[in-house]
Amino acid sequence: MISIPSFKPLLLSAGIALGLTASLSGLAEDAAPTADQADDETIKVGVLHSLSGTMAISETTLKDTVLMLIEEQNEKGGVLGKQLEAVVVDPASDWPLFAEKARGLIEQEKVAAVFGCWTSVSRKSVLPVFEELNGLLFYPVQYEGEESSKNVFYTGAAPNQQAIPAVDYLKDELGVERWVLAGTDYVYPRTTNKILEAYLKQNGVAEEDIMINYTPFGHSDWQSIVADIKKFGSEGKKTAVVSTINGDANVPFYKELGNQGISAEDIPVIAFSVGEEELSGIDTGPLVGHLAAWNYFMSVPTDENDAFIETWHGFIDDPKRVTNDPMEAHKIGFDLWVQAVEKAGTTDTDAVENAIVGLTTSNLSGGTAKMLPNHHITKPVLIGEIQDDGQFAIVYQTEEEVPGDAWSDYLEGSKDLIGDWTDPINCGNYNIKTKKCLGSEQAATE
Repeated sequence: MISIPSFKPLLLSAGIALGLTASLSGLAEDAAPTADQADDETIKVGVLHSLSGTMAISETTLKDTVLMLIEEQNEKGGVLGKQLEAVVVDPASDWPLFAEKARGLIEQEKVAAVFGCWTSVSRKSVLPVFEELNGLLFYPVQYEGEESSKNVFYTGAAPNQQAIPAVDYLKDELGVERWVLAGTDYVYPRTTNKILEAYLKQNGVAEEDIMINYTPFGHSDWQSIVADIKKFGSEGKKTAVVSTINGDANVPFYKELGNQGISAEDIPVIAFSVGEEELSGIDTGPLVGHLAAWNYFMSVPTDENDAFIETWHGFIDDPKRVTNDPMEAHKIGFDLWVQAVEKAGTTDTDAVENAIVGLTTSNLSGGTAKMLPNHHITKPVLIGEIQDDGQFAIVYQTEEEVPGDAWSDYLEGSKDLIGDWTDPINCGNYNIKTKKCLGSEQAATE
């Protein structure tokens, strides 16, 4: 079978090619390149995002974003004189399937890097694969921290770049005294809420003023939970919900808040996983006035952002399509990867890892993203208020970018740990007191 390089996405499902975008018509069979030649002529880039299942509402756009970035780079001449080729797979919101698809991308497709995952459980699923096979993953979504891998670049927010500033805003600006920590039942919400609970208690919040609730992915019956939140917030202290609810469960959650007459003035919700994409196409009436904490909003008034939005609308051929925070994170990660490959002169994993630390690129808010030794980046923190058009009015922004902290300062098993993948430390969980690397051992918080 003749292999033909494609400069458009190659969509794979369950390891079987569904279609090739390159056309064979008009090519003489004896002039076609061999499989080895085809591999040499392009640099493959893996795209690992759910295109079906409960997380498709959030992840499909990220697949399109990577394809846009690849097309844009190819128009500039590619990387190292070669065109980039996207290899797209659908792990279908199935966490074990993420690992299977990641293995196929690295072992079979020989991709130079992978851009993908949304939930932390999907990232945790693929992490052993990337470490075993020495692949590169660029992870674009806010997460719970407590991790720094040599093979992962965390371009989304760590807790100190989203969750902690969000709580500070509610406490200092809105006078919140009671806290509902509501999340989907998996590692990101549970670990983030463990950090937030410790942080709140260290700031004098009593245990009885913290309510914690978890629901499954895709949860739809919110009536009793919202009733409990309403009761919890009716006891004389200003109450807010800090939401780590993920995916399509957000739609019935906010709808039920409206059904029970809970407004943003009564009990504000600040969300970490609700952005422009999740708001598009739904009735935003029940959400108006509620908040979200991210590192980017589509409403950011900068020339860089205007240009990005224009490029996106042109690529997707729909002027109504929105942009969001994880899209910006993918742009930053992709820009840094391209720089690192060009600097290293190769796509070799170890060479790219060494080259990327310290590199910078512009973010869309007018500042600079820098790749740190712990494989996190610097990011501004923004808090936005949901408007009736599905956009966010920015009510708060840090004056400078905040460096991502892999390990929480508020958990006993983490506060003495740092990640540093440069010599002489070269460790993701280095104890600054004992001067030892924990290596493959788990921190006490995991």
